[in-house]
Amino acid sequence: MALVPWWAAWPFETLILPKRAVSGLDELSEAEQLGLADILGRMTATYDRLFQVSFPYTMGLHQRPVDGRSEDGFVLHGHFFPPLLRSATVRKFMVGFEMLAMPQRDLTPEAAAERLRALG
Repeated sequence: MALVPWWAAWPFETLILPKRAVSGLDELSEAEQLGLADILGRMTATYDRLFQVSFPYTMGLHQRPVDGRSEDGFVLHGHFFPPLLRSATVRKFMVGFEMLAMPQRDLTPEAAAERLRALG
């Protein structure tokens, strides 16, 4: 599933989560792998439609560490951090203050989620 978390610090930030708690990509069933590919494709296409441009983004997947220790409770998840604000010409780049102190947000997560839902 994809959602805009209430704690989103970046405009149009989304979180990708499995519907079943798994700690790594290797634990996904074939159907879940296809579902992940589908949701990633739909998310990137929705971002492209948002401002009618090829939408730049940073995406990262977090899975359990591979150091051999048990990581009970860890859930695979992914983040999209697009650098566009209200239009294709207004970019936002994280700076030291935002990374280490308080994020600066001019669009609420709820407003971003509403706009993404309308296009998805």
